[in-house]
Amino acid sequence: MASGVQVADEVCRIFYDMKVRKCSTPEEIKKRKKAVVFCLSPDKKCIIVEEGKEILVGDIGVTVTDPFKHFVQMLPEKDCRYALYDASFETKESKKEELMFFLWAPELAPLKSKMIYASSKDAIKKKFQGIKHECQANGPEDLNRACIAEKLGGSLVVAFEGCPV
Repeated sequence: MASGVQVADEVCRIFYDMKVRKCSTPEEIKKRKKAVVFCLSPDKKCIIVEEGKEILVGDIGVTVTDPFKHFVQMLPEKDCRYALYDASFETKESKKEELMFFLWAPELAPLKSKMIYASSKDAIKKKFQGIKHECQANGPEDLNRACIAEKLGGSLVVAFEGCPV
């Protein structure tokens, strides 16, 4: 079911910037987004970037020690969100970085919010061409490292964000 919700141009631009990794200077790399949270506009007609809800690569090791833990803490306890996370993980053969799309719909979120976010998911996913990994999380238990490693490649994943799984 489509909700008629639009996706803001800024959301599409952020996705493109996260997806396309150009050869960058160290300063440009620090400004690259590691994670971004998206929400519905106050009138519920457009998916927008949630103000202040991002992690930059340059924040890691400075103001953010564990980027995934920080990402999980950015998600509201009682409302839904969409998010992009640039996951770093290792398989037995290689190190990889791949984007993950999240639909966060916690148990404590209002039913109306869950319905709007669920019915608007296709609108944002159509704009996010090439996403390999998608995760719907209904609580913090769905966002532990083992669950995420399973989504990224199952038993082939040996480490996620530098931590063994």
